[in-house]
Amino acid sequence: MSRIRLILIPPSAALPASCLTLDAQGVVLTRGVLELGSGHAPEPMRNVAVVPGADVLVRWLELPSGSPAQMAATALHLLRDDLAAPSDRLTAVLGTVPTSGRRLVAVAGRSLVQTWSDYLASFGLRADVMIPDSLILPEPEDEGVLTAALFGADLALRGRELALSVQPDLAEAVAAGRAVKRIERTDEIERLLAAAALNPPINLLAGGGRRVEADRRGWKRAAALAATLIVSPLILTLAAAGHDEWRARDTESRVEVAARRAFPDIAPGADAVAEATRRLSAAPSGGAAAAAAALFAAVESVEGAELDSLTVDEAGVRATVTYAAYQDLDALQQAMAAKGMSLADDSTVDDQGKVVSEVRVGGAG
Repeated sequence: MSRIRLILIPPSAALPASCLTLDAQGVVLTRGVLELGSGHAPEPMRNVAVVPGADVLVRWLELPSGSPAQMAATALHLLRDDLAAPSDRLTAVLGTVPTSGRRLVAVAGRSLVQTWSDYLASFGLRADVMIPDSLILPEPEDEGVLTAALFGADLALRGRELALSVQPDLAEAVAAGRAVKRIERTDEIERLLAAAALNPPINLLAGGGRRVEADRRGWKRAAALAATLIVSPLILTLAAAGHDEWRARDTESRVEVAARRAFPDIAPGADAVAEATRRLSAAPSGGAAAAAAALFAAVESVEGAELDSLTVDEAGVRATVTYAAYQDLDALQQAMAAKGMSLADDSTVDDQGKVVSEVRVGGAG
């Protein structure tokens, strides 16, 4: 296949996914968006997906020699303080072997990578490569400069051994005195996308895990992306990107980011934390954090159960849960009841030998 289809996966399934077709030299042949229900099978070609960098932890690490699996396991161990999920729920992938210096490592939640795969499957596509948007940008030669470009609502930032995506109003804090060089021309961004598609800096699919067939059954779980908040199994620790001046404001900034991620319609000048707190009044006693903690604990208590996504909106707290057998849902509900909360089953379907439920957390009945 000499041509490449490059898809920019949006942070919400309700948003359009931009798509470029490239020739073997990276020249853009077509531009458009993916559409459901077109009735036409997609033309076979190599598919490269660019995923939201805010959901991928990127680091450069000193790793000992070993097999890729051994080095990935070592990377997860070294990053354990930056992660909020057990290693068996994460995938760590390595960049190409550097001629000198530290090794590029990217970590993402397995369920999130699967959700992105499900999203593409709804269009009849299967990705060959997945790249976080933060690694599309070139690494600047000057340590005092960060390159930046908008991908959707987030700003990708790239520095020396630094790659992350944040809300634009956090760029100054992350830069910590470094100059931010914005790339705004569409043709320049397309050139960078094409270069990454031809020579991917990393492939999130290289970490293994199940791959879905190109059908539409996966769309139900991918539709969770349309909710106002997706809780990634990662906590993206930004402290390494700044200096002491920024670290003093770290907690406040992260709380505001979380609030605006949960409710993107909050006005730019509004107190995001106060507004989010008001809207979360519909959540069970203790708020969304308590509901999430109880649900995490309930899922951990049921062998084989996985929390695919957690969403928060004005209707309350909802989640997508995968488990092995129907009776496992009863066990989850009992675990939640022990925490003084209820777990309502809004819908349940079979998905490739697993059971997938859309559930709603509420107060005790």
